[in-house]
Amino acid sequence: MAQQLSVKEPTAEQISEQRIYKQFGVTDDEYQKVCGFLGRKPNYVEIGVFSVMWSEHCSYKNSKVVLRKFPTSGPRVLMGPGEGAGIVDIGDNQAVVFKIESHNHPSAVEPFQGAATGVGGIIRDIFSMGARPVAVLNSLRFGRLESDRVKYLFEHVVSGIAGYGNCIGIPTVGGEVMFDESYEGNPLVNAMCVGLIDHDKIQKGVAKGVGNPVFYVGPATGRDGIHGATFASEDLSEASEAKRSAVQVGDPFMEKLVLEACLELINSGIVVGIQDMGAAGLTCSSAEMASKAGNGMELYLDEVPQREEGMTPYEMMLSESQERMLFVVKPEHEAQAKAIFERWGLHCAKVGKVTDDGNLKLYHKGELVGDMPVTALVDECPMYHKPSAVPAYYEANGKIDTLRYAEVTDLNDALKKVLASPTVASKEWIYNQYDYMVRTSTAVQPGSDAAVVTIRGSRKALSMSTDCNGRFVYLDPEVGGMIAVAEAARNNVCSGAEPLAITDNLNFGSPEKPEIFWQLEKSVDGMAEACRKLNTPVIGGNVSLYNENSKGAIYPTPVVGMVGLVHDTDHITTQGFKKEGDVILLLGDTKAELGGSEFQYVVHGVTEGRPPQIDLDVEQKLLSTVLTAIQQGLVASAHDLSEGGLAAALAESCISGRVGAKVDFEAAGLRNDVALFSESQSRILLSATPEKAEALKQHIAAQGVPVQVLGTVGGDVLSVGVNGTASVIEASVAQLEQVWKDAIPCLMQ
Repeated sequence: MAQQLSVKEPTAEQISEQRIYKQFGVTDDEYQKVCGFLGRKPNYVEIGVFSVMWSEHCSYKNSKVVLRKFPTSGPRVLMGPGEGAGIVDIGDNQAVVFKIESHNHPSAVEPFQGAATGVGGIIRDIFSMGARPVAVLNSLRFGRLESDRVKYLFEHVVSGIAGYGNCIGIPTVGGEVMFDESYEGNPLVNAMCVGLIDHDKIQKGVAKGVGNPVFYVGPATGRDGIHGATFASEDLSEASEAKRSAVQVGDPFMEKLVLEACLELINSGIVVGIQDMGAAGLTCSSAEMASKAGNGMELYLDEVPQREEGMTPYEMMLSESQERMLFVVKPEHEAQAKAIFERWGLHCAKVGKVTDDGNLKLYHKGELVGDMPVTALVDECPMYHKPSAVPAYYEANGKIDTLRYAEVTDLNDALKKVLASPTVASKEWIYNQYDYMVRTSTAVQPGSDAAVVTIRGSRKALSMSTDCNGRFVYLDPEVGGMIAVAEAARNNVCSGAEPLAITDNLNFGSPEKPEIFWQLEKSVDGMAEACRKLNTPVIGGNVSLYNENSKGAIYPTPVVGMVGLVHDTDHITTQGFKKEGDVILLLGDTKAELGGSEFQYVVHGVTEGRPPQIDLDVEQKLLSTVLTAIQQGLVASAHDLSEGGLAAALAESCISGRVGAKVDFEAAGLRNDVALFSESQSRILLSATPEKAEALKQHIAAQGVPVQVLGTVGGDVLSVGVNGTASVIEASVAQLEQVWKDAIPCLMQ
């Protein structure tokens, strides 16, 4: 084979002798495997291609053995993991398409562009399936806002998300954010996109049809983002700041053109296969498309549009320049495809063809500069089952009594501290920067349990949320994993929706550490069990490992993105209390469970013990009971109890409804502070009109779900009594709202 390499690039012998491959994250053993697949030593281009395709970010080599535990099929699942995004049937020949992905490492060194291109990448995953994107969500984690560096990261990540989503015209409708020193220096930026599609428009990223031309569309390729996939597969360090070139630069206006043109191309019916150039750019899209079809591909790199002089084959193949797509059509449809893109002002370049030899062949200046088996790149990448060990901290936490602190008696002050915690406080500072009403389909805006987007031409709607409590997962990964799925289901049910499926983003530290791999294993065990019990299969997702800083790993944070189906828009429900005189009910049991709670963190300054326990049978019964009640028109408001427990849930429902409430909570055997701030699971706060309250209570009791009438909506004060002690909390709603709304803006000054 001809080896025509740039003078700037070392020869195959020099790569082997100098072990340059190690700089790309390739181990000695992996390098020998590459040599075995090729029957020779790889050149610089080839080892670069193998390094990104075999990175954790692209191959899941450290996590695939764990991911296989997830349930991925179900009667509604039209497409599970393996394509750009998963697809779930919602009836009437329609389906919902959704996925979540991370852009953690880029956001740590270049927060605006890191976050912006994370949004752009996930949007491309959706429309490459043939779907029209209808909503974007995010899940964010940062250190404490007292740090100037954290403020900088937070401000610019939010600006990046807003800038991209607002410009492209897709509403950012929801999400979540948590602040904890665990994420200091290593923020998590997970972006989720949801789209709609008709069944007959579903596309796959396959390069079928030997001899079919391969086209590139989008802006020219530059040197930005080179080795972005391997950058995302290593620990962050001080040296990471020097890797800003591994962070791509986004152009949402260009993406809007590419989106509309690609959807028109797909609707024309001439597309054989299409995939976005995401992680690993041209390398990943070409190799994966060929692999899925059992074919090979030739790429003529001189034809790749280039925006910089003298780009080498290595640079073109590994660049992660944004807003680019690769697609295949039949030869007779070339002119039609080009005409579509010309109408949108886009250049469409023929850069290759589908072959039958099973190899990815790269040509540059008339020379063959890369020749690699597609199966070696995609299907035969190494897979590891890393050693696992129970961490010492886990054993120690099992012995901690979370009630050992003296009872807090000033519960007005405690509630205000919890409401002022940035994790619980109003997120208006964030979502007011987002255009969440563009396309005019947003029925429930950010700030309630789940966002809701209506489906035009029908009475159906989609609910959607992102959820995970990293503290719970840290204290008990298996239980925390269950809770992440259950809380997502609760949020969707409280919005009037039937939970359909999840996409997940598994954010963990280095899998090379046995304690971290144990966290990954156990949390997936818990998530998988919850998904099976709640009938919410995993249809896709992303793994982000090596999230560490100088103090160690982040809290394990397996974020759950869930989508639900509202069968009739009359069922859409929000968390705010509605009218004076409405009856307030609490479903579920409250126990002495403060481990990992927001109260424990903000009042006592610790995260310790065991998190709340969860019984998935109880959870399933609760969800079914509440959803049926909503569909029967018995419920005025619904709110999941999560961070801050009952006290915070009551305050949020009052604030959202701009009305007070008077309640008296019976919690036998519990201290007042524990009763109000415990984060026991499987609990939902409902309200109902006086006319429907008795029917609602009877319905709940008939299902065997614990229920307690707490009191009534009314006035302008939240008054809470516990166990016969009147008004342990007595505060005006206006005062609570001010504390809740001012927290993040004050910290950002």
